[in-house]
Amino acid sequence: MTESGPSHDPQPPAVSDAELRETFRRAADLAADHIIEMRSRPVFQPMSGEERRGILSMPFPEEGLSPAAILDAIAEHILPRPFGNGHPRFFGWANSPPAPVGVAAEMLAAAMDPSCAGGDHAAIYLEHAAVRWLLEMVGMDEPGAFGLLTSGGSMANLTGLAAARHQATRADGVDVRRDGLTGAPRYVAYASTQVHSSLQKAMELLGLGRDALRLVDTDGAFRVDTAALREAIRRDRAAGHRPFCVVASAGTVNTGAIDDMGALLEISREQGLWLHVDGAIGAAGALDERLHDRLGPLARVDSLAFDPHKCLSVPVECGAVLVRDGELLRDAFSLVPPYLRTTPGTGIGGPPWFSEYGFQQTRGFRALKLWAALSHMGRKGAAALIRNQHDRAAELAAMVDEAPPLERMAPVELSIVCFRYRPDGAGDAELDSLNRRIVDELQSAGRVFVTGAELDGRFAIRAATLHYGTTAEDLRVLVDEVVAEGRRAANRGAP
Repeated sequence: MTESGPSHDPQPPAVSDAELRETFRRAADLAADHIIEMRSRPVFQPMSGEERRGILSMPFPEEGLSPAAILDAIAEHILPRPFGNGHPRFFGWANSPPAPVGVAAEMLAAAMDPSCAGGDHAAIYLEHAAVRWLLEMVGMDEPGAFGLLTSGGSMANLTGLAAARHQATRADGVDVRRDGLTGAPRYVAYASTQVHSSLQKAMELLGLGRDALRLVDTDGAFRVDTAALREAIRRDRAAGHRPFCVVASAGTVNTGAIDDMGALLEISREQGLWLHVDGAIGAAGALDERLHDRLGPLARVDSLAFDPHKCLSVPVECGAVLVRDGELLRDAFSLVPPYLRTTPGTGIGGPPWFSEYGFQQTRGFRALKLWAALSHMGRKGAAALIRNQHDRAAELAAMVDEAPPLERMAPVELSIVCFRYRPDGAGDAELDSLNRRIVDELQSAGRVFVTGAELDGRFAIRAATLHYGTTAEDLRVLVDEVVAEGRRAANRGAP
């Protein structure tokens, strides 16, 4: 037996122990610098044509680069051009900054790199624990309820509607998993005109068709009109269609409006329909006791989409779907025969596998960053975070109301404020063009970042107050920048 020769440098993807430590230390420093220095940089800067081409045309190197060279490239070309949501003056869409402890946990989750389809390992039990915390937040923590983490609200909405379809087809004696919808009645669902586009995608993917999602008019506060909903259900039943689901919004994407959950629960139970709630934006609002009357009914809905990577600042991707009847969800997705299903507390399989409750088989360790972020805040801290978002939105709304050139476009219930710049004498068509230009210019300038929304055919500037570091001064800068750019744009006239 011969002695092994001298050791050689490990081949990628392996690295030496010393290089591993140095790489991780430097990556941690880069991440910390990125977060710490965020406020001193522009919120957003458009990439130059040269920068875009440089990234798009990167060649696949024949010889592997060193970890140090890779981090150099990231530091030079990637980190300086962020999306912007880490900045306290980023008010766009519903993209929160990442909780720092969640960023650290994400690295550790990647180091462990388990598949969280199921099994008897720590990641699985931690997901059960973290999901239970979400169930507790909204009062759904009852026997039989189940939840799992998803990529985001879109997959959570798809999963909830799949459960609703499964319940309806099973009740009708239709084996949709074996036969599809052949010979089945026309299944229809209902949502307001303000519903998120992922619900339409879900209806298409489930084979129900986009037109089977009946879009119901809203009231003056952009909440679903319950009388119009009842009438839509009546018309469909009269036409021989099969209503199966009502989709409510706990925070619409445009204005943050909360549908009347109590009334929708009453209608759903009366009509024998599944009630699914898209709570991607507002479900965490249940932590704000001031919204108990509006969001308390979430405890009784059939399924709920919840996005911790929005209001709770968990790094993306981290969504969740919560379902009152966990066994029905399992029946809708499981491809493991009943006699092979694992039983909690026995064998080596661990708890029932998450892959039996959703579409995804290989699943990342999302639970670690969720658990870490919530553990760092605690229940009281999480509630304070949500209240702060709502308080900042109310503060911004008051500033808008007090600024004569600005006009608020919708009530404020959560963390979204919609308004526009309105000089005297301007008509709606002119105002739409003017405010679009304001949004474009503000995004490029980099002092603040806002987006737009369409409300009853009118364009509005939309600001979401999700950053835990946003101050009253940041809100004042936002208002001042909108007014200043509005005046400049109005003076320039039509492009």
